[in-house]
Amino acid sequence: MDANRRSLVGLTLVCAPVCSIGVLGRRAYAATAQDLDRSAAQALQTLYRTNPVAVKMSKIAKAELVFPNIVKAGLIFGGAYGEGVLMEGSKVIDYYNSINGSWGLQAGAESYGYVVFLMNDKALSYLQKSRGWEIGIGPTVVLVNEGVARNLSSTTLQDDAYAFIFNQQGLMAGLGIEGTKISRIKR
Repeated sequence: MDANRRSLVGLTLVCAPVCSIGVLGRRAYAATAQDLDRSAAQALQTLYRTNPVAVKMSKIAKAELVFPNIVKAGLIFGGAYGEGVLMEGSKVIDYYNSINGSWGLQAGAESYGYVVFLMNDKALSYLQKSRGWEIGIGPTVVLVNEGVARNLSSTTLQDDAYAFIFNQQGLMAGLGIEGTKISRIKR
């Protein structure tokens, strides 16, 4: 491969994730609190339609942290951002953002939503009192996939929080180290 062709391939690999986050990211930022409230309610309905375990959890959770649209892109270094709401029942309590940084063998861009069901007062209090919840530090969060969902019942729900990822679009492949921080924002 000649030098010009290698330069073009390299430039394409660098620009594609950056441009993708611009295209996918248009929906990531809610213009108003009302827009974010509406997006969160729609995201919950989407999750409930596709996952009956989430419906059961919503009935016993203390609160739900709903991020309707997270946009993620990366090439070696990556990042993700989205805004969401903290809900108790159908009432919006507060607003949060989710910021993710990653490093490793990765390339692509995607968008997705996620909901964290806060199962007890400990998890809810930690979220509200901390200056930012770093997932992996503080209350235990279990990522619920199909295998985990099959084994969940009211007697096995013993962790502080359960997270469901849904509505994934785009393509992001990789293997790396990630960290997510959830912080309160003003709306």
